[in-house]
Amino acid sequence: MERHEMEAFLTLAEELHFRRTSERLGLANGRVSHTIRKLERRIGAPLFERTSRRVALTPVGVKLRDDLLPAYQQVQRALADATAAARSTREVLRVGYSSPMAAELVLRAADGLTARRPGAEVQIQEIQLADPLGPIRSGQVHLQVTELPVDEPDLATGPVLIAEDRRLLVHHQHPFTRSAGVTLEDLAATTVITFTAGAVPQYWQDYHCPRQTPSGRPIPHLVAGYWQEALAMVGAGKGVTFASARAERYYARPDTVWLPFPHLPRFEYVAVWPRISNDPTVRAFLQTLREHAAIHQDVS
Repeated sequence: MERHEMEAFLTLAEELHFRRTSERLGLANGRVSHTIRKLERRIGAPLFERTSRRVALTPVGVKLRDDLLPAYQQVQRALADATAAARSTREVLRVGYSSPMAAELVLRAADGLTARRPGAEVQIQEIQLADPLGPIRSGQVHLQVTELPVDEPDLATGPVLIAEDRRLLVHHQHPFTRSAGVTLEDLAATTVITFTAGAVPQYWQDYHCPRQTPSGRPIPHLVAGYWQEALAMVGAGKGVTFASARAERYYARPDTVWLPFPHLPRFEYVAVWPRISNDPTVRAFLQTLREHAAIHQDVS
């Protein structure tokens, strides 16, 4: 028997319903019926009793199911074991990213790495702003591409891979939309939405969301847990927040305006990895990241 015949027969023997069997196997309507009829002609006896109300196994069908099922299960186990053995020989690299731009670069680099090293596999994971360094420290990822600043004694950083001008996100009816140019002093008259302080280093918060203006006036803050939450708060007129210019391609909303804001540093993304790491796959991926960042001119 062909494998598809075994799968069709055993699935129908379990479901006793042709449509559900077709859906479960992802086959076109009628394909299961055709396969079963062909199998019955080869055996020389009906395997199922079919009426308008029910489908049931014949005695010959019951015997075939009982004899075939253990062998089929053994084949499935053998295939699963072989797949697991093949995976165990692969170089699996888990890479984090904290923005859509970083994700695009990571995916391009992943394709480049696997083209050079067919045994390598790259798995990607989004890094949430509420816990920007947790995954790298816990070993969930081997490295990540994330925003500067990163000033941690246990973590190494590479050169800038992506650099983007800064934008100030405001509600479309915010007074800032009528200003000739918003400055750092103007932030004292609004609320800046920042992120959960617990796992976010204070120096990162101060770099991206200053607590006071150059003249010393306090800047009110409102805390969000996640980026999408911050976007929703801006859209509801609860405050303003910052993002990179290119992020507007992914997160533009009709209730939000993205204003130029050159008064704070640009968003710069770098690779981050544990200093103690000496993984050759990590080193190879870092090189591939730099090459693809240069090719696509992510740093301008």
